[in-house]
Amino acid sequence: MFDADVASRSLGIELLHAGDGRAAARMVVTAAMLNGHAIGHGGYVFLLADTTFACACNSRGPVTVAAGAEITFVRPVREGDVLVAEAAERTTYGRSGVYDVTVRRGDEVVAEFRGHSRTIGS
Repeated sequence: MFDADVASRSLGIELLHAGDGRAAARMVVTAAMLNGHAIGHGGYVFLLADTTFACACNSRGPVTVAAGAEITFVRPVREGDVLVAEAAERTTYGRSGVYDVTVRRGDEVVAEFRGHSRTIGS
């Protein structure tokens, strides 16, 4: 799935691992990702978390998509920051699931994301 994800790969997102309801990905904040305050635009941080969520919830096989997601931005990110997102499945029920993603810069948490998944394939 990640190999066909042109949007994520075009931003330089690198999949570190995915499997068994978990995933991790890395992205470097570039100048093109800055907002008018010269800090990383939240949409890019969300995209990194969402990509990692997608890799985790698709790691077991059936085609799974986001049914909803929310993010809390804890700290601003800046050009040159290396962000690592780690996703973990919290629970699945029927065709639905809940996943948490933590985005870090080194040891600092910069964002927390919660995604709700829905399996659409078999």
